[in-house]
Amino acid sequence: MANLLSPGILVQEIDLTTIVPSVATSIGAFAGKFSWGPINEVRTITNEVELVSTFGKPSSTNYEYWFSAANFLAYSNNLKTIRTANTDSKNATSSGGGVLIENSFVYETQYNAGANTYGMFAAKYAGDLGNTLKVSIADANTYNNTWTYFGQFTDAPSTSEYVTGQGGANDEIHIVVVDTLGKFSNGTANTILEKFAFVSKASDATTVGGATNYYKNVLNQRSQYIWSLAQPNSTNWGSVAANTSFTRLASTITNRLTSGADGSPTNSDIVQSYDLLVNPDTIDISLIISGPADTTVAGHLIGNIAEIRKDCIVLLSPEKTDVVDNVGSEEADVIAYRNSLTSSSYAILDSGWKYQYDKYNDVYRWLPLNADIAGLCARTDNERDPWFSPAGLNRGIIKNCVKLAWNPSKANRDSLYMKGINPVVTFQGEGTLLYGDKTLLTRPSAFDRINVRRLFIVLEKAISKASRYSLFEFNDQFTRAQFVNLVEPYLRDVQGRRGITDFRVVCDETNNTPEVIDRNEFVGSIYLKPSRVINGIILQFVATRTGVEFSEIVGKA
Repeated sequence: MANLLSPGILVQEIDLTTIVPSVATSIGAFAGKFSWGPINEVRTITNEVELVSTFGKPSSTNYEYWFSAANFLAYSNNLKTIRTANTDSKNATSSGGGVLIENSFVYETQYNAGANTYGMFAAKYAGDLGNTLKVSIADANTYNNTWTYFGQFTDAPSTSEYVTGQGGANDEIHIVVVDTLGKFSNGTANTILEKFAFVSKASDATTVGGATNYYKNVLNQRSQYIWSLAQPNSTNWGSVAANTSFTRLASTITNRLTSGADGSPTNSDIVQSYDLLVNPDTIDISLIISGPADTTVAGHLIGNIAEIRKDCIVLLSPEKTDVVDNVGSEEADVIAYRNSLTSSSYAILDSGWKYQYDKYNDVYRWLPLNADIAGLCARTDNERDPWFSPAGLNRGIIKNCVKLAWNPSKANRDSLYMKGINPVVTFQGEGTLLYGDKTLLTRPSAFDRINVRRLFIVLEKAISKASRYSLFEFNDQFTRAQFVNLVEPYLRDVQGRRGITDFRVVCDETNNTPEVIDRNEFVGSIYLKPSRVINGIILQFVATRTGVEFSEIVGKA
């Protein structure tokens, strides 16, 4: 406490209002192949429209990944999405040679200097889609009715107010970005995607409002389709405005971008993208969607991400060949897939794939169900709480399912469930639903149930965040009592919301012994009785004689 040097009053505040915070439980995470968008950069996608605008539409080569993302978004609105690519993936350029510019960080650090062999422009992202793009530029010398895009602007470019004030001239240009093949504009060829009017050749040019007006900066910051690379040959574009008369064009610049390529990402590339999710201190996730993952990727997601983070679960489906292609051996193939995976309470495996309509290509597709199961978990969080089971008729109905590749029978379901595989079944008149709620933990434990695993994730995540306020405090009776008073109200609330049936918090001298204190440690023990989910209902119908009193036989039959 501060010492007063003379008589007076010192006012201090001590905050004892800390509570256990709410934590996110419905954040999906997915890495896969897409036809557009940044590579190896985590983007938050909230709906299917945003998925299309950021990562393009589904194609015949990436639809299994694209719809895995879209199917989760049919249930929830928070998906951390990563586009995977490899060195064969290329951004289309105006030079005729492709280049891989993965994302904005790579562009700024490697390609923004202006000296390169790829021409004036590159597609914003890698992929064949970039080959539809064309960029056309006119200045005061070339803006006339011979330019295809004459009349698209309110007036001809000239000299901007900023450059005039700096004693320069001839800096303004008009730029259009065109979709020549209609790939971005629903099949309408030569659609103008973007227009940038009265931007400047001067590197220091600004608008009246003070924003940059240098054409390279404007394109790089505002265009959804192109990067600006080099200046036109034999020009002084990019010079400062002061006393510069900028080179005029002899003819309009029109660059069609070519050599863009999607590439063929491998399992190694997909794993590398998922590894961006490893650190819980930098990115918050809850539900890892595996998409059409084989056992290599699935094993990595379990052992190298979920088991390391311990605050999320991996949702898995068997491979397509197990249930779509190898008809007649589905049970054995799905069980073999499960047996190839490690035991873990942080992983959930469903039984198959579904048939779904692709409105973008007017075809039907086979899709893995794990994105839907992740969606059911997110929907359960929103409608109830994470410690409720996502299975059954109340919360387990699957969306957008024409039919299942394999509809397990009762005998099949018995075999699957013994192995920790959750059947997805279609019941006549009731729809398609998740009909199990086990994790892949092989030993008998409360953690072999989805609701228990997710309950503990929520509690551990929330209480650990609150506990950080005890760091660097004294390990004494006051701090220990403060910890108990912090945790107990939170657990009472969870108990009231049916997550646990009972609990006890111990944080005293029994577990904070002198040895613990001398090691500068602090121990809080939290004992919980998780609520259990009904997995079997026994209905007993007892026939009795007419004269029998029920009180005589109830509980004895």
